[in-house]
Amino acid sequence: MKIVIETPKYSFLKYNKTEKGYEIAFFSPLPAIFNYGFVEGTKSQDGMEEDAVVLGPRLPRGSVLEREKFDGVVSFLDDSVRDDKRIVYISGLRSPFLLSLYFRLYALFKVFLYAFKKRKLTKCRFEGIAFDE
Repeated sequence: MKIVIETPKYSFLKYNKTEKGYEIAFFSPLPAIFNYGFVEGTKSQDGMEEDAVVLGPRLPRGSVLEREKFDGVVSFLDDSVRDDKRIVYISGLRSPFLLSLYFRLYALFKVFLYAFKKRKLTKCRFEGIAFDE
C-alpha cells in the first residue's frame, strides 16, 4: 500500500492533495503531532481516500511510504460520517494517551469549524485507538 503525506508533522496547516497539487484545507489551532496523509487507491465512507496517521520523524509533504500492513486504527466520526484513520508506526513516541488527547481536541475543533465556516451542526467524535500487537 502507498501512503502519501499531505500534512507534515508539526504543521498548523491541513493540506489536501488535489489535481493542482497540495491545497490548504484549513488552519488548525493544534499542530499535527504526526504526519497525516492518505492511502492511495482506497475509498472511505466519506468518499475520500482512507486517512493515514504516520508516527515517526517529520516527513516532507508529498513523501510516499510503502507498507504491507497498518499498525492500528483511530476510530473517528467526522461530519456525522465514519472517518477512521489508519496508523503507521515508524519510530519514536507511540502514546495512545497523547493521540487520544489530540483527537479529542481535534474533534471539538471540527465541530466549531463546521458551525462557523459551513453554518451547520454536526457530529465529530473521537471513539478510540487500537494498536495491533
